[in-house]
Amino acid sequence: MGVCGFKETWEFQAAIFAEMTSIKKSAGYNVFSGTLIFVEHPHVYTLGKSGSQSNMLTDTGGLQNIGASFYKIDRGGDITYHGPGQLVCYPVFDLEALNIGLKQYIYNLEEAIIRVVAEYGPEASRLEGKTGVWIASGVEGRARKICAIGVKASRFVTMHGLAFNVNTDLRYFNHINPCGFTDKDVTSLECELGEKQSMDEAKRIVGEKLREIFNLELI
Repeated sequence: MGVCGFKETWEFQAAIFAEMTSIKKSAGYNVFSGTLIFVEHPHVYTLGKSGSQSNMLTDTGGLQNIGASFYKIDRGGDITYHGPGQLVCYPVFDLEALNIGLKQYIYNLEEAIIRVVAEYGPEASRLEGKTGVWIASGVEGRARKICAIGVKASRFVTMHGLAFNVNTDLRYFNHINPCGFTDKDVTSLECELGEKQSMDEAKRIVGEKLREIFNLELI
């Protein structure tokens, strides 16, 4: 979808989600496994349904000053930031058609980004007990998140997804406790590699790894 506002994209994926859940309710299955949406958002902060408003560290006036908007949404997880240079991926997938559960689905999303980061050189991994993908997860005081994950599922159909920091302006994370953490840093491919990366190339590699992991045919 290129660069698109959060609200417009949310409504777009919600319409697909509603159609897929409606078909499952009446027919019991979907012909297609789902839709995969790639997008970059203008500066926006989103707070998950289980998140704490206190993790938003600026007020409405502060948001206006930095050109950002704020939404409370229906995914899991706490607060996160989306903005230019960050690849946001919304898989609206029927997990029953893919023959996996929600736990495996999140694991697969993480695995896809771990493999993506490996294509660029750095080693990424999971952090025990925490969702997402991290650099230096096993080094005390050095763990930094490169990809956040937050999802919603109903009738095993998913919404929301992952936010992968490619060339993200990390200063915007200073206005929140990212994902509720006060003792963890965030990073990006640009930060780790020392130079900006091609967003088109990042989209290509992420799409390739998701296709491999979920055994998809992209059409």
